[in-house]
Amino acid sequence: MKLGVVGLPNVGKSTLFNAITQAGAQAANYPFCTIEPNVGVVAVPDHRLDVLAQMYNPEKITPTTIEFVDIAGLVRGAYKGEGLGNKFLSHIREVDAIVHVVRCFEDADIVHVDGSVNPVRDMETINLELIFADLETLDRRIDRAQKNSKGGDKKFLQEADFLKSLKAHLEAGKPIRSMDLAPAEREEVKSLFLLTDKPVIYVANIAEAELGQSLPAVEALQAQAAAEGAGALTICARTEEEIAQLPPEEKKEFLEALGIGESGLDRLVKECYSLLGLISYLTAGPKEVRAWTIQRGTKAPQAAGKIHTDFEKGFIRAEIVPYDTLVELGSMAACKEKGLVRSEGKDYVMQDGDVVLFRFNV
Repeated sequence: MKLGVVGLPNVGKSTLFNAITQAGAQAANYPFCTIEPNVGVVAVPDHRLDVLAQMYNPEKITPTTIEFVDIAGLVRGAYKGEGLGNKFLSHIREVDAIVHVVRCFEDADIVHVDGSVNPVRDMETINLELIFADLETLDRRIDRAQKNSKGGDKKFLQEADFLKSLKAHLEAGKPIRSMDLAPAEREEVKSLFLLTDKPVIYVANIAEAELGQSLPAVEALQAQAAAEGAGALTICARTEEEIAQLPPEEKKEFLEALGIGESGLDRLVKECYSLLGLISYLTAGPKEVRAWTIQRGTKAPQAAGKIHTDFEKGFIRAEIVPYDTLVELGSMAACKEKGLVRSEGKDYVMQDGDVVLFRFNV
């Protein structure tokens, strides 16, 4: 999973990126500090791996990972190439989802590119740039479909009509992801690689002193996100930076003292998984305990294919026990004795937390 971290200049985007990846992207009080996208790969937090590791004492533990890309700050006119617009837009095309950091804190020492803190306006600034870029894409596709339809081919006439409906939605100031489309239409939209079709999570970046408070700016952001069908969560990037520098044993105490329970990274990952419809299944043994990310609804053979293509080609069955059952009984042998290890075939739909052994023959 590849997530693009975007936002206007000076919203705390690179500070948050530094905190969650500890990759050291430069953060400074001026626009375009991040010129080339910084990339950081982080392990997805999953306490289940630690528990299984205690049971199996494996040679290694392998969590699943997420790639975060810190993308240059954007300004108005990016779709026309203003600022670093062309680079910004090309980098967004390459990610699976967008993490849009929005400034919700006041700080006289950090300049706001538009002179004041206004989350909804800032959200719209970036959204409009993406909409304008998508309109240019659609105009080219509509022109091509209309040229191809001159011979009377209904297929191209229908394509042009569909593209025009997408264009009308964008011209109303709405992202494509908010359109109510049939499954076949949604697949057709995917082939267009439109920027406003990508899932978005808005991150309200607040001041440390405001943690746990009800803030009008955050409420406005959440309402706007809900209207777009996007995710939203609140983070203090500065606090996340402090958390990232603590040893593991001190992190828990620090989070409890702040009254936030879990880090922003943990909450961001959960929100991303939910938004993208992702789950994890687990494999466990003396050599390795590992998490594997798949799309919700994936069947057993395709899940096996994540490990190796031979597993999918020669799939025989999946021997599965739910994680909670395995932990409760203490071992796979105990689960087998009680008849709780299921043998599932090709039509089995994998569930989050399935601990699985794939049987295959090539």
